[in-house]
Amino acid sequence: MMRFLDVVFSLIGLVAGTPFLALLLLLGYFDTGSPLFLQERVGRKQRPFVLVKFRTMRLGTASVATHLANADTVTPLGHFLRRTKLDELPQLWNVLKGEMSLVGPRPCLFSQTELIEERASRGVFSARPGITGLAQINGIDMSTPRLLSETDARMLQNLGLAAYFTYIIKTVTGAGRGDCIRRE
Repeated sequence: MMRFLDVVFSLIGLVAGTPFLALLLLLGYFDTGSPLFLQERVGRKQRPFVLVKFRTMRLGTASVATHLANADTVTPLGHFLRRTKLDELPQLWNVLKGEMSLVGPRPCLFSQTELIEERASRGVFSARPGITGLAQINGIDMSTPRLLSETDARMLQNLGLAAYFTYIIKTVTGAGRGDCIRRE
């Protein structure tokens, strides 16, 4: 049922949001010259997939976990996109393709070995990664691999339709703080 809802909602979001997505693409082009950010991430069953987001950092920024990134690399438009979580909208394409779900554990980088081990030991990779979930609405990011993995596992054990809609609604209404970037 949730996969059906993922397809319906992502398709509606992509089709209805086309003018808005096009505007953000255009703004991103003027901001960085390359509005989309593509990055290989760990997916379901630890298979790689290419995650699509709006670019929020300058070109040439090191490809590291957000909590390890330098805040000075985030562009003015990028700050807005991150604060409003609009940088995540292109991931609706990943959801439509079946690589992600609207709700699930946030996909990590292959370089985040501690997080991968923690998640693997808890069976988290049996699910599609998601745009949002229990950890995200509670402000838990990838800087705490064990806590994040425990939270992801708890979410997956209790994930039903009510929780699915709760996580989406809380995300859209601003719960959670998004990924934290260190300030120097």
